[in-house]
Amino acid sequence: MTEKVFKIIEEKGVKVVDLRFLDFVGIWQHFSVPVSELDESSFEDGFGFDGSSIRGWQPIHASDMLVVPDPDTAVIDPFFKVPTLVLIGNIVDPVTYEPYTRDPRNIARKAEEYLKSTSIGDTAFIGPEAEFFIFDDVRFETATNRASYFVDSIEGIWNSARDEGPNLANKPRHKEGYFPVPPMDKFQDLRTEMLLTLESVGIDVECQHHEVATAGQAEIDMRFAPLLKMGDQLMWFKYIIKNVAHRAGRTVTFMPKPLFEDNGTGMHTHLSIWKEGQPLFAGNKYAGTSDIAMYAIGGILKHCRAVCAFTNPTTNSYKRLVPGFEAPVNLAYSSQNRSAAIRIPMYSSSPKAKRLEFRTPDPSCNGYMAFSAILMAALDGIENKIDPGDPLDKDIYGLSPEELADIPSAPGSLEEAIDALSEDHDFLLKGDVFTQDVIDMWIKYKTENEINPLKLRPHPHEFFLYFDI
Repeated sequence: MTEKVFKIIEEKGVKVVDLRFLDFVGIWQHFSVPVSELDESSFEDGFGFDGSSIRGWQPIHASDMLVVPDPDTAVIDPFFKVPTLVLIGNIVDPVTYEPYTRDPRNIARKAEEYLKSTSIGDTAFIGPEAEFFIFDDVRFETATNRASYFVDSIEGIWNSARDEGPNLANKPRHKEGYFPVPPMDKFQDLRTEMLLTLESVGIDVECQHHEVATAGQAEIDMRFAPLLKMGDQLMWFKYIIKNVAHRAGRTVTFMPKPLFEDNGTGMHTHLSIWKEGQPLFAGNKYAGTSDIAMYAIGGILKHCRAVCAFTNPTTNSYKRLVPGFEAPVNLAYSSQNRSAAIRIPMYSSSPKAKRLEFRTPDPSCNGYMAFSAILMAALDGIENKIDPGDPLDKDIYGLSPEELADIPSAPGSLEEAIDALSEDHDFLLKGDVFTQDVIDMWIKYKTENEINPLKLRPHPHEFFLYFDI
């Protein structure tokens, strides 16, 4: 594959090579080298950098790391002025040349290898539906004596009376943004630019549309791809969506719940397992699924609370996952009920289209780790033939308190999810996919850097509730 890289360099007049990798939390990192620094040996020897400056990685006394570029990931950056080739890299130890356990991409690679080792299947296809908000203005502050945030959008229903010289109205009401045509939908052209830019880097897109919330909530769906490739694509997705918006003088957030009183942002994630070119989830069981699919559902439901530590990894994630508000918090499955954690889409009767839709995740996640955790839970279900129980085909809001009590729920906070991961992670350690070091550091990082700092801070709404006590 290195021949392809150097062919692109020659054809596109590349001057700079940008090396990218993911930090432990899920943010793309990069540094650039002149194209003259890239040769055949670079794909074995890699490039050195300081691992102690990356969140959740090396201590200062063992900071040297190598990023080894993967030639299969070569893409021309669509935003840089100078022709720049982007290569996504794998992180290795400079002494042993062993893959680094806390490199999220390495975890995804091992998840794919583990799937093959089980002989259950050879390919896990992932299809995420990542939603996001497009805002015009964002301000926030947190300090010892004050805290605030402010977001604004030309589409925000709260601006229906604002003097905009003139205000032309056409602002989606709360929960009514799915999906009116322009002029109510003000971001058709911007989303199309995002779609076309995604396609320019080789990402297949199925559709784009406005989402339910007011204030520019949007969704662009990528066509399903193998797990590792989709991990790479999700990083490109976030990068492109944010940069197209920035170029247009707007900003994008994948934060799960940036607005009060309207829908949050999810990332319904489709999973199917194939073997030798044949789908394994189609059969004659419930909703046209197979025994393997049912067991996979059983595994995801059994381990869902722990999996949420990776698929819903922020404190803000649980502002979206609140029972009673149409959120997919019920740990059950259904072919129609969208409040169930797992839905079996019925859009097509083709066996190739048979898949599971895990509705709980959100796009704040680190895709490599989230997709790997979902697959490992599904494989544990298949290996142990875990029965998912009966489907939840009733209206969840019509159930009696007694019936609701029998349906387990997703975690109510990041702390609950982290506690669940602490208690239930053996399934993730199979095949050395997630190491104990990764689990321990994830729990430590999330507790010390996110859970505890939020606990210690008063919330502005508490002043509204309690100041006059």
